[in-house]
Amino acid sequence: MDLGTVIKNIRKDRQHTQSELAALCDITQTYLSQIESNKKEPNLSTLKEISRQLNIPLPVMFYMSINEQDVSPEKREAFNLINSPLKNLIGDVFGL
Repeated sequence: MDLGTVIKNIRKDRQHTQSELAALCDITQTYLSQIESNKKEPNLSTLKEISRQLNIPLPVMFYMSINEQDVSPEKREAFNLINSPLKNLIGDVFGL
């Protein structure tokens, strides 16, 4: 799971700097940087605020962060069949 990179990519897509998003979320820019580099795992309330400020539902952010290694081996074939089309659809719906 690579939630930090997803947050970073959405933030950049929304044309926010780290400082801007951090201020909107009432966290420090340093903390947001650590979240985006996967050095810190934010609590749920912080993730909810980040997703609210980025205008992306939190479950969507979670799904976008899932990769093949997060899926059990017996389910990877099914995951690989739907992953790319579903992420493309999500990207189209949410303007990513």
